[in-house]
Amino acid sequence: MNRVVRYFRKLPLRSRLSVLSAVAVAFAVAAVSVTCWFIVHDQLYSKLDDDLRDALPGAPASQYAQLVANCTTTTAEDNGFGHPQVYYIQVVDSHGRVCVALNSLGTVEATSTDRDIARRGDADRVYFRNGVDSDGKPLRVMTRAAVTDGPARAVVQNLALTVAVPLTDTDKTLNRLALVLLVIGGIGVVGAGAAGLWVARTGLRPVDELTDTVEHVARTEDLTVRIPVEGDDEIARLSASFNSMTASLASSRDLQRQLIADAGHELRTPLTSMRTNIELLTRSDETGRAIPPDDRKALMASLKAQMTELAALIGDLQELSRTGLAGGDGPIKVVSLHDTVRTAIERARLRGPELTITSELAPWYVRAEPAALERAIVNLLDNAVKFSPPGATVEVRLMRGELTVRDHGPGIPADELPHVFDRFWRSPTARALPGSGLGLSIVARTVQNYGGEVALAAAEGGGTVAALRLPGAPTPPPDVDHSGHGGSADAGQ
Repeated sequence: MNRVVRYFRKLPLRSRLSVLSAVAVAFAVAAVSVTCWFIVHDQLYSKLDDDLRDALPGAPASQYAQLVANCTTTTAEDNGFGHPQVYYIQVVDSHGRVCVALNSLGTVEATSTDRDIARRGDADRVYFRNGVDSDGKPLRVMTRAAVTDGPARAVVQNLALTVAVPLTDTDKTLNRLALVLLVIGGIGVVGAGAAGLWVARTGLRPVDELTDTVEHVARTEDLTVRIPVEGDDEIARLSASFNSMTASLASSRDLQRQLIADAGHELRTPLTSMRTNIELLTRSDETGRAIPPDDRKALMASLKAQMTELAALIGDLQELSRTGLAGGDGPIKVVSLHDTVRTAIERARLRGPELTITSELAPWYVRAEPAALERAIVNLLDNAVKFSPPGATVEVRLMRGELTVRDHGPGIPADELPHVFDRFWRSPTARALPGSGLGLSIVARTVQNYGGEVALAAAEGGGTVAALRLPGAPTPPPDVDHSGHGGSADAGQ
């Protein structure tokens, strides 16, 4: 049995569906055929029993006596009941002696039940059975107590009347019916198998197309292939999901390629400048021609600035790849946004000591990864500090989950606002300032990962205002303990 199951599991899906269809139909046909055969069998036998019951309602007592008397003679001209010769007719006494009527078709083999009926003399008892005659032919046999006919029916003591009819025609009918049912059932099973195979091939054709497409994608890495979607069934949903998956993969691959290309372009500038400065210093050492002290100092300062810019760019790339996947590497926690903003303001003051940073922070709690969220807010504040003139004021306000950072710098032209969150994009007026062009992109990606929104707009009176909004609540969840200062607490999403 285990071998059959293992072999069945190795078959293709369409073959398994065909076999299961054929087996299901075979069981159904077998059940119907057997039920039909037994119903016809019972009906035919019931008709035979009714015919036997009505065949000989009774006979005069003298006729029974004559029949019994003629059992010992061979010269009697008539020891029959006068019935047409279509039945087996005989009487059996309580000792098992059989007396056959003249018009009987033959002799029926008596049984102990026949003798018992003769001995008991129960007129209400009728016994039906299958039996055989003296030649072994199958019969349907009825045995009852011998009774006289007429209004006053009386039991003839110690005699039982046996009437039988041949089963040859009935058995032929049942055998023909069994053969017909078997042939029809076989045709039905074969047809069910063929239909199951056709249905399996037709139904699994979209699956075959999907399989071929997946194999093609795996072999060629061609993510532009799409599967036609027809209808709204499970196969159509699977095809649509596959198309969506390949589209997402293609978009992700394009973004990856774009990121690599942009990163390579941004890295090329500081690396080229560093290589030029290093070559100048090396050539000076090789030729012995000293570089003037002021020029050498400027070269070293330029190298240091370029190394700092390169390190910042690499850090921003790492942060962008990290936030671009899931918002951060750490676990999601309930974070007090107002405390995170307060910490970011302290860091921003260190970077712009000549600036004044004012703050108005109302409590607000969000679910985020603390380090990624703090990095995004620091980038937002750094952007305001970088573009603020000395002695200017940066205004920070957090109310009902909306954080606004307003600077009084030169502002951003309206035609450049749609690009401020693009990776590596830098305004032509800001290319001389330090930065990688990734800070605001990291902010946007982080905020989007946590279900929020961020936007930059021109402020009234000059400058720029950045608005960041994250979903949350003014109070922490009841299962979070904030007895300590600031910080966050674990809370799964």
